[in-house]
Amino acid sequence: MRSSQNDKVKTLRGIAVSPGIIIGKARLVDRSRVKILYQYLVNEQQVSREVDRFKEALQGAKEQIAAIKNKIPEPLRKHAFILETHLLIMDDSMFSNATIQTIQSEKINAEWALKKSVQNIEKLFTQIEDRYIKERIVDVQYVAERILRNLAGREQEDLFEIKERVIIVAHELSPADTSSINISKVMGFITDVGGRTSHAAIMAQSLKIPAVVGLEIVTHHVHDGTLLIVDGQTGDVIIDPDDEEIILYQEKQIQRDKFESGIIRLSHLPAETVDSLRVTVEANIELVEEVVSAKDNGAEGIGLYRTEYHYLRSSNLPKEDELFEDYKEVAEIIAPDPVTIRTLDLGGDRISAGIGLSKETNPALGLRAIRFSLRETDVFKNQLRAILRASAFGNVQLMFPMISGLQELLDARAILEKVMSDLEKEGIDYDRRVRVGVMVEVPSAVTVADILAGHVDFFSIGTNDLIQYALAIDRVNEHVAYMYQPFHPAILRLIRQVVEAAGKAEIKVALCGEMAGDPLCAPILLGLGIKELSMNPARIPIIKKVIRTLSVQECGSDVEKILQLETASRVREFISAKMQPLLNELDQADLIHSNPDRP
Repeated sequence: MRSSQNDKVKTLRGIAVSPGIIIGKARLVDRSRVKILYQYLVNEQQVSREVDRFKEALQGAKEQIAAIKNKIPEPLRKHAFILETHLLIMDDSMFSNATIQTIQSEKINAEWALKKSVQNIEKLFTQIEDRYIKERIVDVQYVAERILRNLAGREQEDLFEIKERVIIVAHELSPADTSSINISKVMGFITDVGGRTSHAAIMAQSLKIPAVVGLEIVTHHVHDGTLLIVDGQTGDVIIDPDDEEIILYQEKQIQRDKFESGIIRLSHLPAETVDSLRVTVEANIELVEEVVSAKDNGAEGIGLYRTEYHYLRSSNLPKEDELFEDYKEVAEIIAPDPVTIRTLDLGGDRISAGIGLSKETNPALGLRAIRFSLRETDVFKNQLRAILRASAFGNVQLMFPMISGLQELLDARAILEKVMSDLEKEGIDYDRRVRVGVMVEVPSAVTVADILAGHVDFFSIGTNDLIQYALAIDRVNEHVAYMYQPFHPAILRLIRQVVEAAGKAEIKVALCGEMAGDPLCAPILLGLGIKELSMNPARIPIIKKVIRTLSVQECGSDVEKILQLETASRVREFISAKMQPLLNELDQADLIHSNPDRP
């Protein structure tokens, strides 16, 4: 976050989560937390009254969430599960029963008992390493806040009732808030808190309205009716802009719209270099609903279908038929193009459906991904059956994550073959020639890539984890995140080693990490021999445009020079100089910054 020195006009920078530029008046929404000022003891007769107060507030919160769910705008229907999750939290014993038991055992007021229950749940969440899961504690906090408001008799403004075109400004917005937005009136929103994986960010992207979160102090400087400029591409928010700034941003939006419409019109053309190398550009998705967006942006298949959603959205393990229907739908929509379905990339710290695993001090290096699947074979077989059944309805490929050596791969394939045999005996159809691959994201897998290549049909390089493991850094740790360097010479050499191993074994190799969607990385990846890229659907038109300006022969020559450079900064300087004209064009439209995960 930054602010200008001028006291009248402040510019804040937050986290850009949904692109677009809007100019409009602020609508300040009070979402401040209910303050529990004190704990007080109650006598035996008052205990039942406090329990009843809590139960009434809890039931009121359930009815409020149900009412919001019933009037969710059509574009947000697919996210109704978020509100269902809130209803499940209210019924969870650690939340509701624990609060009632605390009132009864400690003889304290309902507000303080609820606070203690939430604190206990928060302690459990602090033990979780994964950022996405850790951030889900906000769902518990949202639910508690709604109940506390009911206990305090404080009504909450319904965003659906807003009657004029405004930019919502709030400390934070809950899923219930964003689910009830009047999309004909709300131009966009900005908040003090939040991140890229927050519900508010996901909702803004679904509604296709600009949004900036994590501004920290914007509610301190904005009042109802304050004129704002919000740039959802860069994360800039200008408060009380002058005429010159308004004109500048209006022109910027016109320029950006013109540039984007131009590349989107060409997004369905092949990504072919000037010397006729055809590069396959595919999409990474997590939800079935994203397939349409992928196709609209010119995807030539789904290079990575992350399958964790069903395992995270409820307290029960998904059933085989539930998984099958999703996988089948994706395969049918994207056909005849391929969909590469990655098996479960979670660990016991993220699945709490009665598996009974103990807590791990470092889940990132613990029982996760293929390790978890090989231990919990029933869960693994259930998913493999669903994937194989879906393969009868499209061009399905299957991929194992986090393979670190041959034995894991052999063990996984043995289970796969057993599942295939079972389906044969049951007379259930599937593609008997389904292609099987591995994600190369562990340095040891790179070292033995030549061995692994003899047992798979393709490699897919997952640079997000490969960079993190190879450079021994946590990219979400603010103290070392700067060391997350895609241009590090070690990373480029690791990629080259995988490509060479794949070439000798005559199997395909793709790259599906964040590097795939970075324009600066495109010439390096082509020069290293990557001919298949998979990325966020929104990045596809830009990357296709970049590829059509490149010569693969020249990229190969440049890579030989790049591999002699000794630091990441020198690699970046070299490639930036080579691509300067194109980068200028992207920069003028502010599209060079539009990859939110780019370090």
